[in-house]
Amino acid sequence: MWPGNAWRAALFWVPRGRRAQSALAQLRGILEGELEGICGAGTWKSERVITSRQGPHIRVDGVSGGILNFCANNYLGLSSHPEVIQAGLQALEEFGAGLSSVRFICGTQSIHKNLEAKIARFHQREDAILYPSCYDANAGLFESRALVQPGTETRGPQREAQNTLPLYPEERPGWQYSFLICWSPGQGRSPGWLNDGSTLTASLQALLTPEDAVLSDELNHASIIDGIRLCKAHKYRYRHLDMADLEAKLQEAQKHRLRLVATDGAFSMDGDIAPLQEICCLASRYGALVFMDECHATGFLGPTGRGTDELLGVMDQVTIINSTLGKALGGASGGYTTGPGPLVSLLRQRARPYLFSNSLPPAVVGCASKALDLLMGSNTIVQSMAAKTQRFRSKMEAAGFTISGASHPICPVMLGDARLASRMADDMLKRGIFVIGFSYPVVPKGKARIRVQISAVHSEEDIDRCVEAFVEVGRLHGALP
Repeated sequence: MWPGNAWRAALFWVPRGRRAQSALAQLRGILEGELEGICGAGTWKSERVITSRQGPHIRVDGVSGGILNFCANNYLGLSSHPEVIQAGLQALEEFGAGLSSVRFICGTQSIHKNLEAKIARFHQREDAILYPSCYDANAGLFESRALVQPGTETRGPQREAQNTLPLYPEERPGWQYSFLICWSPGQGRSPGWLNDGSTLTASLQALLTPEDAVLSDELNHASIIDGIRLCKAHKYRYRHLDMADLEAKLQEAQKHRLRLVATDGAFSMDGDIAPLQEICCLASRYGALVFMDECHATGFLGPTGRGTDELLGVMDQVTIINSTLGKALGGASGGYTTGPGPLVSLLRQRARPYLFSNSLPPAVVGCASKALDLLMGSNTIVQSMAAKTQRFRSKMEAAGFTISGASHPICPVMLGDARLASRMADDMLKRGIFVIGFSYPVVPKGKARIRVQISAVHSEEDIDRCVEAFVEVGRLHGALP
């Protein structure tokens, strides 16, 4: 007689090595099925290997001759600027390869503090905090919160809604989400610090608890969506750039303590720009704060490149800005939050991506700092962007292509079909033009495109050559008559 349940163990006993092999085989089968599905849908993403510095003219492994690059976030052409490179080399020599530490232990050098101060001055804000990326900055902002009293955590369907913000609206029809946190003082006027850019009071330090609300544009970047998923606040989602829907959501959110409207300044997949004047007006009317992700605006939108808030004249009305060092500002890596001093101080104490990630390498800090110096020293590069962007957009539209957005160097060539976008991008490379097809899950299903990005260092001849290749390839694949 087997003692206890020992007979069950004997019946189902399999040698440990064999069990591990069986589990691995099962995993491989699952993964192979997923990969086959991606290939079958025409959404497989290959990685082309660049064998040169980043710039408008590059070399690509397996492709003979020089290639024109029209898909980098190198808006100002600073990724390989000689002064930026030299600044990185100098920082590497003086401060070393890295810190081997997070910031609060022994990972803060003078160059980190100097760059944070420079970022704050650039954006005309009180303080700034660096992160490994803007993805981390968005996570750090929305997950950071004060401790809440036991029993205040929501449960049931509302808890599910808080943790399952869909990547695209069609995934959860009828659900309401958004990125707007505001303070609701009842019937009285909201305190001035909500909208005048001055130091926030301690009320903001209880940011994003279950008492608060976040209102988000439905096409915000995935990093914003993921950040919202981490927070405890109530979520509302308003239709893309729809101010009537945002106002309706703000009215509904008046029952919450804080409300924060969150939006991209410039939307990376569509090339359109948030109507910040209207957003800030609604925020003022309903006692809300405004947060903006400026990754695709910092350095080149606005008369001096300060971004969307400068472009639209509301620099004193946007409370919090997150942006990146990995695009226009040198293109290496890194992100940041800039805004009220108390908020930045709180993030240093509670933002997990900041507390548990290694400091930015000195070379990255040096490059970004020099890029800001160049930008603040002259706006010549910024002013060259508009004419080049308009040249590409007008020529492509005249040829018969549909270009999403308006007046932004992100110029999405809308194609709809994922396979078409991928095949056209491959044929563009054969003609010496480096572009990439974008499809689900990077963009919604049925809205595949080739995203073209104009750089200040593209010449008119570069732009004309790109348009000519698009016309030829478009006709080859039936995208043009």
